[in-house]
Amino acid sequence: MVKKRHAAQGAGESIPEVAFTAPAGRPAGVEVLTLAELRDRADACALAVPHRPDFHHLLVVDSGRLRHTVDFRKYELCANDWIWVRPGQVHHFGTLTGAEGRLVLFESGFLDPATAAVARLEDWFGPAVHHPEGEEAQAVECALRHLHQEFGALRGLPLETHIEVLRHLLAVLVLRVARLSARGRDGDGGQAEGVCEASETFLRFRDAVERDFTRSRRVEDYARALGYSPRTLSRATAAATGVGAKEFIDRRVVLEAKRLLAHGDQTAARIAGRLGFADATNFAKFFQHRTGSTPISFRMEVRGPS
Repeated sequence: MVKKRHAAQGAGESIPEVAFTAPAGRPAGVEVLTLAELRDRADACALAVPHRPDFHHLLVVDSGRLRHTVDFRKYELCANDWIWVRPGQVHHFGTLTGAEGRLVLFESGFLDPATAAVARLEDWFGPAVHHPEGEEAQAVECALRHLHQEFGALRGLPLETHIEVLRHLLAVLVLRVARLSARGRDGDGGQAEGVCEASETFLRFRDAVERDFTRSRRVEDYARALGYSPRTLSRATAAATGVGAKEFIDRRVVLEAKRLLAHGDQTAARIAGRLGFADATNFAKFFQHRTGSTPISFRMEVRGPS
């Protein structure tokens, strides 16, 4: 399922990054398994440690309760709850023994570009948890059941055909869950909650921020690179997320700072350098202004007494 990548900074300094690895004899890019099967994996214990996978986790709880933490938000999931963790988000499981469910792991590139665009596959700020009811619950359950069944069917189709079938069935499931995401049903006040369809302008800006937020926090720089005016970017971002372009950039920087402070051992000065600040003092002022806490105080609060 997964393969850890060693961070260049050295052991203990960075959030463990995890790459997707297809099971032996299975098609690359997607895997469907039960929580029982996950518990039996040799690497299952590593799932309790905060890590940053480069692939999607789409999980539904069938029975019992499951604790899961995604970017500092703690969830307690019960039957029929769905959670979608996206590439780059830092998350970890609580105990895996108190619940049964099914998990779909997939790489973004496994789906076709059109599906990825409609499903807003890289919407890192979208709501994580959903509890579909009625016809919607039946639709997502049917889609997952069909995908799971086809994933286990190793015979009967040529490999190329089997992969295409999986790709289409996964697309149906992802589009169904994305419909739930569009309604912002986890109610956590996230940026994607209750918003309209994102414009191409915002999507380009969002992708640029994800790529370059460690190099620039200036709206003017993104506007110039993308060929828009700063005002156009701010209007598009406000329409899609409810906050302006500058706020959007700053929130992304703060999120990454929190990840590095909470889950690594790098000094504030080193984190400042990674995030594009001239020095630790400027970083501390920025972080305290945005969060009301100093970087060191935040780290101590999240980790608790040593």
